[in-house]
Amino acid sequence: MDTPNVTSAAPGMGPDMNNPAPSSFLLAFQQWFSGVHGYASIIVCAFGICTNVFNITILSRRDMRTATNLFLCGLAFSDILTMMPYMPFAIHFYCIHDPAEVSPEKYTEGWATFMLISVNLAATTHTISIWLGVSLSVFRFMQMRTPVRGPQAKQRSIQQVKAVTLVVYVASTLAMVPNYLTNKIERVDIGNTSLYGLRDLKLATNETEPIAFANVISYAILAKLVPCALMVIFGGSLLYSVGIKGKKRRRRLSSTNSNCKREVRQSKTTRMLLVVMILFLVTEFPQGILILASALVSGFYHNVYMPLGDLMDFIALVNNAINFVLYCIMSQQFRQRFIDMYLKRTSRLKHFEKISLNNQSFTRTIVTDAS
Repeated sequence: MDTPNVTSAAPGMGPDMNNPAPSSFLLAFQQWFSGVHGYASIIVCAFGICTNVFNITILSRRDMRTATNLFLCGLAFSDILTMMPYMPFAIHFYCIHDPAEVSPEKYTEGWATFMLISVNLAATTHTISIWLGVSLSVFRFMQMRTPVRGPQAKQRSIQQVKAVTLVVYVASTLAMVPNYLTNKIERVDIGNTSLYGLRDLKLATNETEPIAFANVISYAILAKLVPCALMVIFGGSLLYSVGIKGKKRRRRLSSTNSNCKREVRQSKTTRMLLVVMILFLVTEFPQGILILASALVSGFYHNVYMPLGDLMDFIALVNNAINFVLYCIMSQQFRQRFIDMYLKRTSRLKHFEKISLNNQSFTRTIVTDAS
């Protein structure tokens, strides 16, 4: 049900003959966007995988290692797991083969298996990401109320974040077990050829299996809507703390320059995290509503959800890839560490290579003269 929307043209997941066709606008949009979706997704995934590696290597440095940054490292790793399988999927189903093509070369049993793994992995990683976002908002809210002071308190917070991140990864994987059991490969025989795809769940019909219905409803509520609601609650509290309470605290601390600087730095970090939460809400909340409607409204899945599937995939991929840009824009410390670790290091390597080449040339000249 979630990114990647790999069932959009698969056998068994095509338009339902008992339902009316999608509106002409949605159908035209689906046909247009599917033509550019594959290439655009490959670019976004390649960029996102590289930049999330940057995020992990920078935020896990000893001088950058804080409880908040460890949450962001866990988020970056989950984003990488989402984007890595999407690249070969996009290449095969959108670039090598036309998105509208239905052929045995496109829908082999091997690619259907890969599709199934991608769907289950994406559902899991998205659940991990959104609950890490919730954990981050709760942790930041508690941190604003009771600021951490001293190296021992900081180390204790880091250990707590490691434990919470591990729990989120394990619990999200276990929570997706019904999803793993619901999605199955289906074989469709057409003449002398066989096509393989994901089984149609027949949502919002009399043929919907109870386990499939319960799985879709629980996924929409527990992996989408509830986390979004919690982010709104704690994000709103953070916004209030940064706005009204923050101004009062800065006025009180204005006499102590170091405390005032620390307060300003914490406010900037909180604003950056608020933007991360807003991006989650923009991406995940509409998906939760659409998934819920797909399970409850007859014909909605095939007529609305499926035509918008590629767009939702792409928005989710952009959200996975954009955090590096956000950190560079909103965090001077992150930006400086990136320059020091990657740009200046590259410049130094080029300088050393130039010196080495010059030394080799000088040595060859001496040998030639001596002979």
